[in-house]
Amino acid sequence: MERLKNIHPGEIIQEEFLTPHNITVSRLAKETGIQLARISDIISGKKRITAEIALRLAAFFGNSPKFWLGLQDDYDLEEGIMAKKGKIESIKRFVANAV
Repeated sequence: MERLKNIHPGEIIQEEFLTPHNITVSRLAKETGIQLARISDIISGKKRITAEIALRLAAFFGNSPKFWLGLQDDYDLEEGIMAKKGKIESIKRFVANAV
């Protein structure tokens, strides 16, 4: 089975929020107080969404900060799985009360 592309939250901001509503990155920066360069880096996948940015995006778009952090966590976990798969799989599972 072919793996789907791991989508960065910045791509979701662009494709699901900005483009459909004709919102520019400049407007998003101005209305949220997030630096324009930071938003551009998030959209291009160079930076991650922090808790503070999640709070600001949630206030602007009317959803929850957990939505944004969840997208970021899902992305980060998938990247970690792909990057460290062999090392993670080699860890022996802890078994309580093992003799």
